[in-house]
Amino acid sequence: MNPQLKESYGFVFEDELLREIDEVGKIHTYKAGTVILNYGQNVRSMPLLISGAIKILRQNEEGDELVLYYLERGDTCTMTMTCCLGQQKSEIKAVAETDTTFINIPVGKMQEWIKKYPSWMSFVFESY
Repeated sequence: MNPQLKESYGFVFEDELLREIDEVGKIHTYKAGTVILNYGQNVRSMPLLISGAIKILRQNEEGDELVLYYLERGDTCTMTMTCCLGQQKSEIKAVAETDTTFINIPVGKMQEWIKKYPSWMSFVFESY
């Protein structure tokens, strides 16, 4: 199992869920300043941040960008979850604030784990 996964989420998720995350999740690494997700993109997975920081932005009616929040290790993006579960295009822009690593969880697993793991359901609701 990825030791960073265990270190970042071992206090939140049971070992069985961590093993499944490790099996199905895809690790992504981005350099600071890289746009990870842009407005209007399809969202088919949810990030679990392992290291670094991600800035989440949204555009107002005039096209100005507003910072909504930052993600750090142990976090996930609630706006991404909302788009994933609703099968909507992204309403946010995600930019690596620092060098960043996360594991992407496919949308199908997100739904499956809500029924299967109480810790996952709690994590999703607490993230909102």
